[in-house]
Amino acid sequence: MSRFHIATDDEIRAGRTTDVYFARTREVLKAKGRDRVRVAAEVTAGRIPGGEPWGVLCGVEEVARLFEGVPVYVYSMPEGSVFRPSDARGVREPVLLIEGAYYDFCALETPLLGLLCQESGVATRAANVRIAAGKKPVVAFGIRRMHPALAPALDRAAYIGGLDGVSSLKGAEAIGAKPMGTMPHALMVVFGDQVAAWRAFDEVMPPDVPRVALVDTYFDEKTEAVMAADALGDRLGAVRLDTPGSRRGDFAAIIREVRWELDLRGHDHVNIFISGGLDAEAVRALGEAGADAFGVGTYISGAPTVDFALDIVEVEGRPAAKRGKMGGRKQVWRCPRCIADIVQAYGRSMPRCPRCGGETEAMLRPLVRNGEIVAELPEPSRIRERVLDQIGRLSSKQRGEREPTK
Repeated sequence: MSRFHIATDDEIRAGRTTDVYFARTREVLKAKGRDRVRVAAEVTAGRIPGGEPWGVLCGVEEVARLFEGVPVYVYSMPEGSVFRPSDARGVREPVLLIEGAYYDFCALETPLLGLLCQESGVATRAANVRIAAGKKPVVAFGIRRMHPALAPALDRAAYIGGLDGVSSLKGAEAIGAKPMGTMPHALMVVFGDQVAAWRAFDEVMPPDVPRVALVDTYFDEKTEAVMAADALGDRLGAVRLDTPGSRRGDFAAIIREVRWELDLRGHDHVNIFISGGLDAEAVRALGEAGADAFGVGTYISGAPTVDFALDIVEVEGRPAAKRGKMGGRKQVWRCPRCIADIVQAYGRSMPRCPRCGGETEAMLRPLVRNGEIVAELPEPSRIRERVLDQIGRLSSKQRGEREPTK
């Protein structure tokens, strides 16, 4: 028996984490001889949390693993694709399609949605933070607020969404990189002296570990920042401000003070790293105030889930859908130049882009064919590059930002 309340890989793939009504549905279908009825079912998003106009699809690799060995066909947007709830005409935009006997895959609907909903929510929040930070580094610091079993998935999703690194050991393994982090206040408290703690860290850690001193344990932030710079000299790469909100005051003003005092004493090589309760707006504002890098935690790891749903749209090749949904298989056509989408009934010819008139490409591509994974499953770094490329080409209007006043 597991010591922690988590499901194993085998239990998830066997449908043990499904809702009971799917188990009962399988019983009914089997008893009434409907277990071989084939359907097509689409995954669409009703909305993006916060009313955002777009999201970042994440969790596709695990979906492929979930359906490996299951006699179904799965088509999906590539992981890391920007998606929208609907196209410009209001037609819901499918991110994934499953074809097969409903009996064979209905028990996997719950884990399928769980993977996509949570990880896409995290990746979407990370992408918004990436936009807010510009080119300044951002590290995922949020795993301590979530169940530890999810640390690799959450860190992977945050990285795919555009963050530069992750703090957890397992999360770093998941993205094929080294973990990134600084030091806790506990180190200073155990030593009872912040200078002694900084020097001990410097003496013990190998040269490839950046020297980032936490400078708000006992004294004023600018005082400790200068103390750290004087103690470590050129070896100090950055000071980290993690001041709790209750003692923070005007954080932008504190950052400007720290920058001034460091520069005044010839420590202009020392960067300012900010963490503690940050969201996208704080990252943008504090970056403008002079912060050089950020650690963002709960805002990303605790992101609201994307409201994905799986709905049957065809039964035995005939259009069939519940009210509120449009029947029939669909394809999403995207202009790679301006990221505009058109949703059309499956089998229609390729349309031209409604924005620029350019050629479009089909976004729903084979992922699993009769239980065999047939798509390439790229490394997280390549998926992240895809995300950065797409959000870099979104217009201000597409991002949901206000257009500049003329």
